[in-house]
Amino acid sequence: MLTQTITRNAAQQPAARVVRSVPTNTVSLGNSIKMMGALMPFGRNAEIYGQSEPADYLYKVVNGAVRTYKVLNDGRRQIGSFYLPGDIFGLEVGGEHTFSAAAVADSKILVIKRSVLVALAGRDKEVARQLWAMAAAELQRAQDHIMLLVKTARERVVGFLLEMAARSPGSSEVDLPMSRQDIADYLGLTIETVSRMVTELESTGAIALATSRRIVLCKRGTLNRMNA
Repeated sequence: MLTQTITRNAAQQPAARVVRSVPTNTVSLGNSIKMMGALMPFGRNAEIYGQSEPADYLYKVVNGAVRTYKVLNDGRRQIGSFYLPGDIFGLEVGGEHTFSAAAVADSKILVIKRSVLVALAGRDKEVARQLWAMAAAELQRAQDHIMLLVKTARERVVGFLLEMAARSPGSSEVDLPMSRQDIADYLGLTIETVSRMVTELESTGAIALATSRRIVLCKRGTLNRMNA
C-alpha cells in the first residue's frame, strides 16, 4: 500500500523534497532520515503499512502519533506500541512487517528506503551504532509491554501513564493523542475498565484530568508505588 502511495506522491512533489546524499559529517540517524526522507501526510486512522507487507521503508514521526497493532483471529485488536514526534519505527528483523501501523491522529511522517539507511550504516559506524541501539530499544519496549500485561488493571493504567510521562520529561502533564479505546487495546483491557481506573486514580488525588486527553500527574511518588 505504501509503495503505491509513495510512487503516486513522488510524482506530485518537487524533487527537492527528497535528498539523495548526506554530508560525510552527518552521523545522526535522525538527521540522515530528515535529509534523505520524503515527508508524507497521513490522516487520522490512515494505514501506513500493513502486517506481512514488505518492510522496505523506515519511518520517523514529525508530528502527530502512530500506533502499531495486530488484529487477532477473534477480531480483537492488540496495540503493540505508540510512536510520538521524534520516534523512528518500522525497523524489522526480517523482510516483512510483523505489525500494521496507522496514524492515531493527523500526522506527518518522514519515509526513507530501508536499503538507503543500511547502505549508509555500512559506511558510517555511528549510524550503524544508532541503528543497533534503536533495535535494542525496540526489544526493551516490547519486553516492558509484556511485563505490563501481566499486572493488575490499575497497575497497567498507572504504568501506561508513567510511560507516557517518561517520554515527555520535564512536565507533570501527560498529553494523550490516542483514544481510550487505543489505550485499552494497548493494555489488554476493556475501555470501561480503563475509564474506571482513571476515575479511581482521580478520586484518590493521584491524577487530575485537565481535559479528556490531558492528565496531570499530581502525586508521582504515589503512582510509582502503585506501579512497583
